[in-house]
Amino acid sequence: MMGRSDRVLGFKRRRSDLRPVNLGFWRIKSVADRRSYRFGRRRMNEDQDHEAGQGATNVHEDKGKPPLPPNAEMIILDEQSFRFVEGFGFKKFMSVTQPRFNPIPCRTTIAKTCFRVLLDEKQKLKEALREQRVCLTTDTWTSVQNLNYMCLTAHFIDSDWKLHKRILSFCLVENHKGETLGKAVEMCLLDWGLDKILTIIVDNAASNSRLISFIQKKTKHRKTTILGNKYLHVRCSAHILHLIVREGLVEMDETIVKVRKFVRYVRSSPQRQSTFKLCAEKEKVEFKGQLYLDVPTRWNYTYVMLENTEKYQKAFERLEEEDPNFLWTIREEAMEEGNDRHEVAWGMDDVDWEKIRIFLKFLKIFYDATLRFSGANYVTSNSFFLELMSIHDTIELEYEKDSYLLKKMVDNMKKKFEKYWGNFDNMNHLLYVELVLDP
Repeated sequence: MMGRSDRVLGFKRRRSDLRPVNLGFWRIKSVADRRSYRFGRRRMNEDQDHEAGQGATNVHEDKGKPPLPPNAEMIILDEQSFRFVEGFGFKKFMSVTQPRFNPIPCRTTIAKTCFRVLLDEKQKLKEALREQRVCLTTDTWTSVQNLNYMCLTAHFIDSDWKLHKRILSFCLVENHKGETLGKAVEMCLLDWGLDKILTIIVDNAASNSRLISFIQKKTKHRKTTILGNKYLHVRCSAHILHLIVREGLVEMDETIVKVRKFVRYVRSSPQRQSTFKLCAEKEKVEFKGQLYLDVPTRWNYTYVMLENTEKYQKAFERLEEEDPNFLWTIREEAMEEGNDRHEVAWGMDDVDWEKIRIFLKFLKIFYDATLRFSGANYVTSNSFFLELMSIHDTIELEYEKDSYLLKKMVDNMKKKFEKYWGNFDNMNHLLYVELVLDP
């Protein structure tokens, strides 16, 4: 994955690309001091070359890449704020390391330098994308400040058959309406000079369908368009799988809520974690120091939480016995949230733990498929059909078993599966072409 600074610059950096930083010479005012510094550095390099038995070589000159300005490189690679150079600690460090490094550039100068680097790298990426046909992925969300954001990512394979991923835009949008998003995507494509678009991958929100319609209309008659943009729209398989599984998890919502409250209680303070660790030791269960709390909007995190918690069944049972505040606190929280019902026993018995194990066994294939669909550093489209058939067979097999515990879950998942993947004609046919071409 690319870090935040990498995404802003639109390129992926490797550790081998780190350039040597000559902070000593930079901004030395006195000409005499500069000559002295150059001479000292030259003598040191000559001694090193003599010891190594070969001439000095600048790896970056060999690559044909001019080094980044050292101040901008430090800020970008370490993901520091521009005001970092104005901090007292940094100034004191530099005064000890190199007293002649004065004056230290202000944050405005650093910001201007980093912006010039951004423009230079953006131009390089434009040149790289000029002859490429790209697949686009876009997503939107609303922040806690109620601001709407959109991210647009390009995927392409270069002439050396290497897969690349570049974030083209990370911007604010007025709202999540399809036309608004479509205009934002169009402006981004115009800015980057992108004409050759193969597909756009989006989730299943209604606004995204209108986004696709807007882009189809704007690009349909271009010479670089393939098949009149008939196969431009690709629905995100990971999102569809998320919808299918979430539909099934409704039937075990009560158990999931219990586990979530158990984990939240233990994680809420170091003292409770120590108590839980002691309970685990008494039950001879190895506790590695962390319980995972899920994100309700991401089902695969719920799977990880259940899988992790199930290992500590005995420890939680002992915690119920030795900590009188455990179940009482959970019940009080449920009452405050308005979720408490007299018929709900907030403790976990053997039936609850057995349910979790059965659910985990059934959901394992969906979890593995989600991980494969969500891969960013390898091609995933060629595995789509095989994963689809595997998921279909799993659902059908459990449906025929008519299991008491899984019956409602499987029924719900089967209906959702049929809605999105029940008719092959409703899916993008390019996915079948990739299956045939996969060696």
